[in-house]
Parts: sequence; structure tokens; C-alpha cells
Amino acid sequence: MNVLGLLLPTIALVLIGYLLRRYGVFGQSFWADLERLTYYILFPALLFSTLASRPLQLDQASPMIYTGVLFMGAGMILGYAARWLFRMPTVSFGSAFQCSFRFNSYIGFAILGALYAQDGIASFGLLAGFMIPLVNVASVWVLAHHGGGGVFREILGNPLILSTFAGLAWAALGIPVPEVLDITLGFLGGAALPLGLIAVGAGLRLVIPGRQVGVVVYLTAVKLLAVPAMAWWVGGMFGLQGEYLAAAVVMAALPTASSAYILAVRMGGDGPLVASITAVNMLAAIATLPIWLALLP
Repeated sequence: MNVLGLLLPTIALVLIGYLLRRYGVFGQSFWADLERLTYYILFPALLFSTLASRPLQLDQASPMIYTGVLFMGAGMILGYAARWLFRMPTVSFGSAFQCSFRFNSYIGFAILGALYAQDGIASFGLLAGFMIPLVNVASVWVLAHHGGGGVFREILGNPLILSTFAGLAWAALGIPVPEVLDITLGFLGGAALPLGLIAVGAGLRLVIPGRQVGVVVYLTAVKLLAVPAMAWWVGGMFGLQGEYLAAAVVMAALPTASSAYILAVRMGGDGPLVASITAVNMLAAIATLPIWLALLP
């Protein structure tokens, strides 16, 4: 499998966003509107349509879900440690914390599809269905708490969390998504990834202030090295094999999702810092993802 072929288009979209904003192709109001569109409409549509159309099969996959909870927990603990290790301002910490465990699910679906076809996509989708609520609640809670916002108000009103739980509930009821709605959500969701990555590039800082270099390196190492190592070890302890082990390890090894930047900006956080971590993650994943894939049996 050509991992570079999956990551380079993602990096290209980030670069396009960076160049468009740097050279003033669009005004500042355009980028603010683009961030709102992706945050409130496009990403929620993608999450709901992805989860609602996949049946929940928990009997054989429960060890994979337990593995996901443990490696996500490890990422959160290590990410939280950055607050004291680097004496970060509260807003910067609240924004960057999520970069230690958020994952780019679009790349994950592509990799599992290439490895195990529909079985791989289904396994990754099931694991994502349980991890996405955990990721979003933890991210929103810490960002709201350390950014001075209302924690419960932000969680209950967050469109990413609402769309995730709505999709899981729809799938649990076993109700088919109406064709017209499915097609409409598909159109909206299809625009989420490219526009979200362009928005990341628009907020990108290629020059990282000296005081933030350590934070960027540390959180990148946590996300791309420590968290997948935990997934690989715990997955082996639970006896995961085939697509279940691959789904867990790949999810843990994925670079930080572009939605981390969008969430930070929409909640008044440190968007440039998150954009820098996201960009470094994507570049570093070109080297680390093939290593974790090679360790799969």
C-alpha cells in the first residue's frame, strides 16, 4: 500500500489553503465564514451520515473498543502532562491538548479499505463510532474549561458531539437513512475534508515561536509514537487479529484531524498553535505510519 499516496493529497490541500491566505486571494471574512461552514454544517453532516449508515456489531469487536478506550486514555494523560512540562498558558493548553489523541478518520478509512476492503472499513467505522464521542467530549471539555467558557453549554451545544450521538442512535434503531437525505448528506460530507484541510492551511504558521517548539515536538511524539505503541501492545494483550488489530493500531497512529483546528478557532482557542501541530503531525506521519503498518501481522 502506498501510504505516501494517501498523505500527500492531504498535505497538498493544507498547502493550498496556506498559499491562498498568504497571498490574499480571499478576504479575511471569507476564511471566518469557511470555518463556520465546516464546523456547523459540513463536518456534522459527514459524521452523521457515516455513523447512521453502519450497523452496530459489538459481539466480536468489543476487545477492539476496549483497546481504543485505553490508548485514547493514554494519549489524554500524556497530553494533559504538557500543561506542567511546558508551563503553557491555559488557552494554548486547552487548544493543544486534543492534538495528543485526535485522529484523521478520513485517512484511516482509506488505509483500512486498502488493507481489508469492506471488512476493514466496517471495523474502523465501528471503532470510530465509539471513539469520536470520547474524543469530542474530552476536547470540548478541556477547551471550554481552560478557555473560560461554559463547559456543559459547549458540550451540549457542540455540533460534532450532537451529530455523532445522533448517528449512533440512528444506527442502533436500525432505520435506513432515506435516500434523499443520504444523498444530500453525502454531498455535504464530501466537501468537509477538502474544505477543512484548506481552512487548516489558511491558519497555518510555518514559523513556530521558539517557546512552542517543545510543545509541538512533544505532542507530535505522543500522537504518532506513544499512542500507537500503546494500541499495538494492548491489542496484542486482548488477542486482536486481522482487521480489528489493524483498525486499532491505524487509528492510534493517524495524524491529528483538521477538525482540531476548527474546534479551537470556533471556541476562541489558540488556532495557530493547533494548525502548526496538525501540519507537523501530517509531515511526520509520512515516516511513522509505514512503520506501524509494517508491524501488523
